[in-house]
Amino acid sequence: MLRLLAEDADDLALVSAALQDAVTRIGDIHWDARGRAVTIAFNRFRWEAEGRAGQRVRAGLQIGGVLEVKARRLRQGAKSAVLELLAVAFQPAEEPPGGRLLLTFAGGGDLAVGVECIDVALADVSEPWSTPRRPGHAG
Repeated sequence: MLRLLAEDADDLALVSAALQDAVTRIGDIHWDARGRAVTIAFNRFRWEAEGRAGQRVRAGLQIGGVLEVKARRLRQGAKSAVLELLAVAFQPAEEPPGGRLLLTFAGGGDLAVGVECIDVALADVSEPWSTPRRPGHAG
């Protein structure tokens, strides 16, 4: 079971790689403004699993020190709409260590999360299950 913590851009690149092609629903994205955290539940493709058979696992992503959240081209009212995550990147602010985490989804939508610093945790929370579909990428 995967557990990762990210406190800098290099760590975040590992989290992004682990979450590539993870799927979530709009309703599985939660912003706790008072607690200053964003939590997202994903079905993550296990790229690290050996063998040709694909596996997915339920995983939770938590972002701490959140100052603001902005969604672009995401249908916020469509709670069951499925999103496929392409990448998580950090855009530093003029004054470190703050900045913006950008979660980019297939179809052109993104979620921009303003943060005091990089404070990200990713953890698998279920046993893996087999999936016949392996994510493919157009070259």
